[in-house]
Amino acid sequence: MKKNIFKLLALATVFTISLQSCTVEIREDADKPTTDGSGTTTGSVMSGSGTLNGTITKDLTIKKGTYYIDGLVRITDGVKLTIEPGATFYAKTTTTSGLIILKGAKAYMEGTATEPIVFTTESKKPGDWCGITIYGDAPIKANGGGSTATSEDGLNQIYGGTDVGSNSGVYRYIRVEYGGKKIGDGTSEFNNITFYAVGSGTIVENIVSYKGTDDGVEFFGGTVSAKNFISYGNFDDSFDWQDGWYGQDNSNWFAYQTGTGNFGMEIESSNNADANFPKVSGLTLIRATGTNPETAGSSEISAIQFKKHGNGKFSNVYIEGYKNTGGKNAYPVLIQDSPTDVSQVIAGKIAVTPINVVNSDNAGVWGYSGFTSTAPKTITNSAVAKVSITGGIWSTVEGVDLTSLLK
Repeated sequence: MKKNIFKLLALATVFTISLQSCTVEIREDADKPTTDGSGTTTGSVMSGSGTLNGTITKDLTIKKGTYYIDGLVRITDGVKLTIEPGATFYAKTTTTSGLIILKGAKAYMEGTATEPIVFTTESKKPGDWCGITIYGDAPIKANGGGSTATSEDGLNQIYGGTDVGSNSGVYRYIRVEYGGKKIGDGTSEFNNITFYAVGSGTIVENIVSYKGTDDGVEFFGGTVSAKNFISYGNFDDSFDWQDGWYGQDNSNWFAYQTGTGNFGMEIESSNNADANFPKVSGLTLIRATGTNPETAGSSEISAIQFKKHGNGKFSNVYIEGYKNTGGKNAYPVLIQDSPTDVSQVIAGKIAVTPINVVNSDNAGVWGYSGFTSTAPKTITNSAVAKVSITGGIWSTVEGVDLTSLLK
C-alpha cells in the first residue's frame, strides 16, 4: 500500500494525452470492420487475434486466441466485456498499458482449469504494465468515514456507493503477471489486481497474481470475496486492504514471498474504528529463505500486520519462514498502534485462530510496535495444515505449478 501524495495535475495531463491519442469504439456488426496490425475486430467479436486499445463503449466478446493490450484500455459504464477460456493477452510495454473496468461496467472473464485467461507480457519483467483495476459502487469507509473517495492510482476515479451486492462480473481461472507499473512522476503504482469498492455480487475464484512490483491484490473497501487466490513473488504486500473492505466469503488464500517482499498481509481500515471486519477461512503465508523487504532495513517483514483500525477474522492459518531480517523482528501477527489494539484486538474484531507457525522467529507471541499492550497475545500452535488448492494449467507459470509449493 503506497501512501504517496500524487501530483494530480501532472497525472491528469498524462492520461488526457493518452486517451486523446488512442480512444476507439468497437463497431457494431453491420459497420465496416475495424482492423489493426495484429488482426481484425469484426463488429462486437474478436476472434483469435487483435489489439485492445482506447475506450470500449459497446459490448465486446473476445474468443480464444492471442491478443495485445496497448495503452490504458477502459471498459465504460453499461458495457459488458466477455472473455472466453484460452484467451491470452500480452500488454505492450512501450506505453502505459492496463485493463480498467470502470464503475457500472461488467467483465465476464471465465477461464477454466485447463484453459485459463492469462494476462502477461512478452518481456516478463515485474512492473511491465498496470494490471487489472476494477471500480464499483459497494460501500466503503474512507479516511474521515467518507462513503466515496478518489482512487490512488492517478486515474482520479470516484469509487464507493451504497450497493452491498454490486455486481462487476465474473473473474474465474485467471493469471495476472508482471504488473505494478510506475506511472506519472514515478512514485505511484498500480497493483497486479485492484478492487475499488467492488460488491459481493462479483465472483472471484481461482486467481493467480504473479510477480508484480506492488501488491499482489489490494481491496479499497467494498464487499467482494475471493476463493482460491494465489499471490506469488509480489514485491510489496501479498494481500492488502483499506477503506473498510469486509468481504465475508473468502477461502483458500495462499501467498508465497520470494526474492523481494514486504508484509504477507497489510491490513488497515483508514482510521475508522467502526469498520466491519472481513473473514478469511484457510490462509497460508510462506516466506522463502533469503526474501528481503523492498527497502533494506525495513521492518515490513512480518506475516500479518494491522494498523489504523485494520481488522479481520482469520481461521485455519498456516505461517512459515518469517525470520528476523536486517536487525528487525518478524512476527506472525504485528499490531502497529495502540488504538488498533484497543478498538480492534481487545474488542474482538481481530482473530487469528487456529494457527500453526512453523520455522519462524517470535513464533509464540504477537508483536506490538512502539507501545505496550494491556492484553498482549500469545500463540499456541494447532495442527493447521497448508491450504489445499487443486492446481493445473491455470496455476502453472514458467513450468512450475504454484500449488506444488503447498505440498
